[in-house]
Amino acid sequence: MAEQLTGLINSTESFGAVDGPGVRFIVFMQGCSMRCRYCHNPETWNTYTGTRRTPQDVLQQALRYKSYWKNHGGITVSGGEALLQLDFVTELFRLSKEQGIHTALDTSGNPFTRNQPFWEKFQKLCEFTDLFILDIKEMDEEKHKKLTGQRNVNILELASTLSDFGKPMWIRHVLVPGLTDDEEGLHRMAHFIKTLKTVERTEILPYHTLGVPKWEQLGIPYTLKNMQSPTAEQIRRAEIILGIDH
Repeated sequence: MAEQLTGLINSTESFGAVDGPGVRFIVFMQGCSMRCRYCHNPETWNTYTGTRRTPQDVLQQALRYKSYWKNHGGITVSGGEALLQLDFVTELFRLSKEQGIHTALDTSGNPFTRNQPFWEKFQKLCEFTDLFILDIKEMDEEKHKKLTGQRNVNILELASTLSDFGKPMWIRHVLVPGLTDDEEGLHRMAHFIKTLKTVERTEILPYHTLGVPKWEQLGIPYTLKNMQSPTAEQIRRAEIILGIDH
């Protein structure tokens, strides 16, 4: 008997309002290789904790809330990093599309590669994914490494690949004063986004400290303790550079 496909789930949220169009059922996957200095979900980093669940089980839970989705809502898989569990997400989205459900994947793009077996599995995932929400942390490679512990060349390649595939995208950028808000970097990001053909929305996510208690609870040193959230003026300046209209 074949082993049943499962995924490691950190948690779920029944009425998400910001992770895709409409009201969303959100699945937070367990495991992430990035160590973003401002991460507000450090409890998702560990790849050995979480709850093992089947795609069918998760979908059945989500369907309880389908009446709230109307014409625009659906299911969003986030993390942690969802691309670390490609088989699970692909099967969940395949089953979701059979039910006519809109599917969205919220990702930092870190696992992306054109090497096998990831590349073949990723192309399969794209068949069942209606929207990719891609978090671009930083354009400069060295700054990205200092911010996240990981490189970004493959993340930018993911964005270009999704554009070539004709897959709708939302681009997000966390704005941290003095860290990810320099004009040169924002202009580079604006130029890169203009090369992408399928970006439907670009969003600024203002830095906040809501995740700090989690770092303290886990005993992880938090290096941005004295960092302030960006002002409305700083946010608007970044939005203007990135061409975000209100």
